[in-house]
Formats: sequence, structure tokens, C-alpha cells
Amino acid sequence: MLAAVPILEWFDPFVTSPVMQRALFASLLAGAACGLIGTWIVLRGLTFIGDALAHGVVPGLAVSAVLGISPVIGAVVSAAVMVAGITAVQRRARFGADTAIGLLFVGMLSVGVLVLSRSSTFAGDLTSFLFGGITSIRSGDLILGAVVAALVLVTTVIGYRAFLVLSFNESAAKVMGLRPGLTHAVMLVLVTATIVASFKAVGSLLVFALITAPAATAVQVVRRVPLVLVASVVFAEIAVVIGLLIAWHADLAPGAAIATTAVVMFLVVLVGSELASLVSRRPLESPSGS
Repeated sequence: MLAAVPILEWFDPFVTSPVMQRALFASLLAGAACGLIGTWIVLRGLTFIGDALAHGVVPGLAVSAVLGISPVIGAVVSAAVMVAGITAVQRRARFGADTAIGLLFVGMLSVGVLVLSRSSTFAGDLTSFLFGGITSIRSGDLILGAVVAALVLVTTVIGYRAFLVLSFNESAAKVMGLRPGLTHAVMLVLVTATIVASFKAVGSLLVFALITAPAATAVQVVRRVPLVLVASVVFAEIAVVIGLLIAWHADLAPGAAIATTAVVMFLVVLVGSELASLVSRRPLESPSGS
């Protein structure tokens, strides 16, 4: 249960606990990357692909755990296989993209669980990969998170025009010579890098919430894309701080707490905007009541 403590004391874990400090830094970096790339994912309506990639890294993480190599290497290779598989199935199969993504989504996740089931630490590894493990965050993870966050920021600034046009009109992007195919590929690479850098803090199963929920919340609040990018990052960071504090004081899973906070924020903003819209559309009564 949550303890009834003064508000300022709620933030003590970020001052007194080295584990929480590392978790905060790693999660803030993940939130920045997720907020930025999530904006383009939401604007383009590619949330299913984002979800599939988040689960597609599990086999790579599983193989890494069994072989004792860096999970980053396994996650990158696994995500690359996932992207290549989606592309190949889309080109050759007679069904739609959603079906191809869904099949690979389930297939990759199942393979990951099967590989992990051969490990003597199956339950612990699976829980850490799917839901995050803040106690295992090290300096190298913070460096990776900082590099990926910087990469996503720089790429967003440099490729802003290409990302923007592609988000609303792929034909226009072709006419303007913005190479939508390359832009799409770069976007998938950034999503993959963000997932790889974030899975320890949030977990591969839950990072999808941090990619989509803050961006979806931002779209409800502001209209201009630059402001959506900023608001998305802000909402992601708020979800990180609140989620970590709730997890600490209520003894809950941090990754799940962060993901839940991000989704709840979206629902609150959505309901609030709907209520505000209803009030603004309600006709005003005349003073006479007629």
C-alpha cells in the first residue's frame, strides 16, 4: 500500500538510493527517445509495427542470455530479423500487412520464450526481459541510453521535413524527392535502437506503452508537430518520475508502473478533452429561460 508521507519525502529515493538514481537516469533517457520517435509512430499510424518490434527483440535477448553475450547484440540482430521478415512477408504473401506483422509478432515472442525455457534461470530472465530490471542497470546502460537519445534527437532535427511530409502524405514525399523508403527505414532503425536502449528500464513488453501513450496524449493537447514532439517528451518524463515513485513506495514493478502511468495520463487527457468539447458545444440558455 502507498504510505501517507509528505510530498517532498516521496522524492527521497532519488536522493538516497543509488539503484533508484540509476533507474531514474536510465528511464528519463528512455522517455526522451520514446517521446520523440513515438510522435512519428503515432502520426503515421504505425503503432502495430512499434509493438511488433518491441516484442521481436525477445528472441535475441533470450539467445544472449543463454550464450552469455551482450543483450544489446542479440536485441539488434533480432530486431533486424523482425524488420526483414515483415518486409519479405508483405511483398510475397497475399494478405495484408497487419496479418504479416501479427504472425511475426507471435512467432518471435514464442521463439524467445522457448529459448529462455532452456535456461536454468528461466523465470528471472523472462521477467527481466519482458518487464524490465532496474536493479541490473549499469553505467554502460546509461551510456547507451544517452547515445540513443542523442541519436534520435539529432535525426529528428535533421530529418524533420522528411518525417513530417511522410507522416501525412507519402505521395508528396516522393514528388518532393524526400525518399520516403529511406525515411521509413531510418524510422524503424530509430524505433529498434530506442527499444534496445530502453528494455532494461521498462521492459520489452512495456516499452511500447512509453513509445505510444505520451505521443498520443500530446496529440490530444497540441496541434503543431514541433509542440507535439516537445509535449510527448514531457509527458513521457512525467510518466517515468511518477511511475518510479509509485513503484518504490507501493512495492510494485517499476516498468509496469511507468507504463500504467503513461496510459492513465492519456485516458485522463482524452476524457478531459471530450468533456471540454461537450461543454463548448452545449447551447447557452437565454436569461429568460426561453
